[in-house]
Amino acid sequence: MRSDDTVPSTGRDVIIEAAVESFQQFGYHGTSVRDIARGAGITPASIYHHFASKQVILQVIMEKVLTDVISMTRSSVVRAGSTPDDQLVALVRTWVIFHTTRRSEALIGASEIRSLDETGHRIIVALRDQQEDLFRDVIDRGVTEGAFTTPFPREAARAIINMGYSIASWYRPGGELSPDELADRYAVLALGTVGADSPARLVEQADPLTILPVEEDET
Repeated sequence: MRSDDTVPSTGRDVIIEAAVESFQQFGYHGTSVRDIARGAGITPASIYHHFASKQVILQVIMEKVLTDVISMTRSSVVRAGSTPDDQLVALVRTWVIFHTTRRSEALIGASEIRSLDETGHRIIVALRDQQEDLFRDVIDRGVTEGAFTTPFPREAARAIINMGYSIASWYRPGGELSPDELADRYAVLALGTVGADSPARLVEQADPLTILPVEEDET
């Protein structure tokens, strides 16, 4: 621990990193401000120079997770081909790679919404709705154009989103599949969910460069 209450210019990031590690390991309610301070190597009082409360830290983490993945998935759709097939493949690939390479943040984002106060809950739900709308827009267009045959586009979108959420809870680097390989498999599953014709062939034909790089999760 530091000998005083000063925090370096990167102190806010250090606090966030320590909070992510603690929340991921012990859960929000199982983590104290003292635990976060210990992980950051500072005193508990130092945290309050940057954040008003542990609740604010959680909200900042969850907002960051969602704004990052929304930005990345939107970019992947823009960079993809013009067909709903190509766009869904790019969208799902990016979604999966995010949840394999930033697992700790993604797991907190998926599991700790119940721990937010009313204001934080409203903000995070609005961001989640934006993400869901991106999936639904692509799938709805695919249904309208006849590329997808599912009679349940809204439920299909939610099923695909939840498949990605679950990855953060079990995926570990160095296993049987790399993030790219898992992303391809989930793209096939997603295309099957929406009733696309020949899902495996569509994934093979898609351009892998539509995936934007994401920061590796070191926690």
